[in-house]
Amino acid sequence: MSRSFLWLWLIVFLAQALSSCAPFAPKARSGLEEASMPESFSLKDTIINPDQRWWEALDDKELNSFIDEALSGNQTLASYWARLEKAQAQARKAGAEIWPSLSGDAGTSYSKVRTDDGTGSFTREDDNYSLGLGASYEIDLWGRIRATHEAAYLDTAASKEDLNAAAMTVAAEVTERWMNILSQRLQRQLLERQLSINKTYLDLVELRFRNSLASALDVLQQKQLVEKIKAQMPLTEMQERLLKNQLAVLLGRMPNELSEIERQDLPVLAVPPAAGLPVQLLQNRPDIVGALRRLEAADQDLAAARADRLPSLRFTGRSAYDSDELEQLFDNWIFNLAASLTAPIFDGGRRKAEVDINRAAVKQQLAEFRNLVLSAVREVEDALITETKIREHAAALENQLEVTQTGLEEARFRYANGLSDYLPVLTQLLSVQNLEFDLIVKRVDLLNARINLYRAIGATWTDELKSPDRDKTSKTGY
Repeated sequence: MSRSFLWLWLIVFLAQALSSCAPFAPKARSGLEEASMPESFSLKDTIINPDQRWWEALDDKELNSFIDEALSGNQTLASYWARLEKAQAQARKAGAEIWPSLSGDAGTSYSKVRTDDGTGSFTREDDNYSLGLGASYEIDLWGRIRATHEAAYLDTAASKEDLNAAAMTVAAEVTERWMNILSQRLQRQLLERQLSINKTYLDLVELRFRNSLASALDVLQQKQLVEKIKAQMPLTEMQERLLKNQLAVLLGRMPNELSEIERQDLPVLAVPPAAGLPVQLLQNRPDIVGALRRLEAADQDLAAARADRLPSLRFTGRSAYDSDELEQLFDNWIFNLAASLTAPIFDGGRRKAEVDINRAAVKQQLAEFRNLVLSAVREVEDALITETKIREHAAALENQLEVTQTGLEEARFRYANGLSDYLPVLTQLLSVQNLEFDLIVKRVDLLNARINLYRAIGATWTDELKSPDRDKTSKTGY
């Protein structure tokens, strides 16, 4: 038996030495060689701080509390946490093949046989007891098991990046809903002011009509404007309530559980943040990092498929106690050890097809990774251009509003003095009120462009996320 163990350990040592070579192990990927990145963005090229929780720059404690609540209570994020736990369990399952398997068995049997030897019949009773252990272990000659485990581990890392990307989306959506609620509130307040102003103008026109200084058409036109404002108010209130319901669901609450938002005005943006260098997207964008991990996992799956076409070496052993007397069970034992080498000879091309499938999967993941990088650079460029041009447009609208308000004053003066009819006043009044609405909308568009910029440049604050169920997460080992 000692000689058998000696040969066993010698074979295991040689097999492990051979498996450490991992002839099909893929090369490491950094992402740089797969993506041709520009040296800088067209408008910004300074270094950013990806750790920044960007919404805190808006300086609103209520918004901060909303996002913290969403990051812990949002059900979409809860689903991503569950997916991560599933991927972690699958990785542990795939890694179990690295270790030997050991099983135990115990049994007892009883038999009663009646025989007749010609001289008479007699009955024989037999009892049998057994207790044993069985072990099995496959030597990873070509790195197949290791590649399978590494692929599962990389899929787990990709699932974590999916979670990070979802967290960034949730934070952005909460901020967008919050800003849009404030926007609808400002629009409703603006409608109330405009309604009051239009009623004042209506009183003026009716007074002049009673004095035969205005026509009935002037009165009707101004009444139409008053009714137009009244018709818009329910829609604004409806939109605000719908946005509140959406925000409540993002926080993980029922739609009717959101309390009144305290803030009354839109936040004022500071100087646009630095977009960073394009190459930083490879580290700061969780969707890009996740795509790279899936590409690496596809490489490992290909390596495992190639190794599966080669022979496999497996050791099995069994030690058992067997006796017909329970008190003598440990006096009789059997031990056997076996090694088997299995090599595929003919499988109808199944293993070769599996290699081709995984090779095509690598090409697919590589194309998706490159396309994602291109889209990420475009998103940053789009966000930078959008914010810059919206700022210019909003400044032009403010100048236009100032000129239009002056024109309204002039038109009202000429109308009051009988120098013109009411149409110039009505035209200027509509222009002023439309511009006031446009400015609110553009301020929201500017805030949304800033959010899109933060989402496009990525962040690393998501690495600090903690699972709502910390006990389960701490047991995963990942």
